[in-house]
Amino acid sequence: MVRCRVAGRGGGRVAPVKVNSSPALGRALLRLLTVQGSWNYERMQGVGFGVAEEPLLRDLPRQAYPGAVARSAHFFNAHPYLCGLAVGAAARAEHDGTTPDQVDRLRTALCGPLGSVGDQLVWAGWLPFNSGLALVLVALGFGAWAIGGFLVLYNIGHLVLRWWALQAGWASGLQVASALRHPALLRAGALVRPAMALALGAALPLAAGYLSAPFAPWARIVVVGVAAAGLLLLRTGRVALNGLRFGLVTVAVALLVAWLWR
Repeated sequence: MVRCRVAGRGGGRVAPVKVNSSPALGRALLRLLTVQGSWNYERMQGVGFGVAEEPLLRDLPRQAYPGAVARSAHFFNAHPYLCGLAVGAAARAEHDGTTPDQVDRLRTALCGPLGSVGDQLVWAGWLPFNSGLALVLVALGFGAWAIGGFLVLYNIGHLVLRWWALQAGWASGLQVASALRHPALLRAGALVRPAMALALGAALPLAAGYLSAPFAPWARIVVVGVAAAGLLLLRTGRVALNGLRFGLVTVAVALLVAWLWR
């Protein structure tokens, strides 16, 4: 049971509202999978945020529902996998009778922390870990099984993170900052970074050997020389060059040499 504030002639009064949160949380989770489907420069993820939060707002009193839905589509931008933490917290705040200004401030305050934590945990941890593990398995000859394993493991991880974030936000409301210090989240961050380094460290030599196997010995030496030259140029910074430009130039030169060789 959630208590929400209902306006009346005598001022705000607190009335109990029964909220069956499990089906609503399930619908919100499914909608969170498309949170970036309506991304735009004006509200970023705001419209998708509102679509995901709407199932959690249906049990609000009739006079409170339209305003809450309108607020839910305001500007928001954070990591998509942790967006549910703000969705759940904002919806719970609406049920608790929090003022509109406080709800807006809550959403704004969560943008930075959720973006930072999500980037470190997923983009700099979970994704490269799974990518490195898949490369190792491909190099060891597992082929399509390695790709399938990557898709299954990675998606299980991000779905668990989305579900945890949504539940934690709904349970915390305005106290959602405590969820970012949850031991499980801290432990996951502490484990995924060394695991990522181990997986990529193992993947680099194995992938290099796997990709260079069809080439003659002299061609392997050329590849190593080009890679070393690119690394030197990028490290010195004396040439207006980045990794993408160097890669495109290298591919263009390789195609030209292959055409002339024929």
